[in-house]
Amino acid sequence: MLEYSKLILSKMTFDKKLFRKEVRKAFRYLNAEERRQLIEWVRSKSEMLRIA
Repeated sequence: MLEYSKLILSKMTFDKKLFRKEVRKAFRYLNAEERRQLIEWVRSKSEMLRIA
């Protein structure tokens, strides 16, 4: 589920509001470790994607 969430989020980079909504949605389906990994992934991509 984590990899699927990353795939979806990578396609939502054009709209910050939509991206945040999808992150919240992904959190519902991920366990604690996957959530931590997703947060790290978002942070690592945020500079490149200009989302943060």
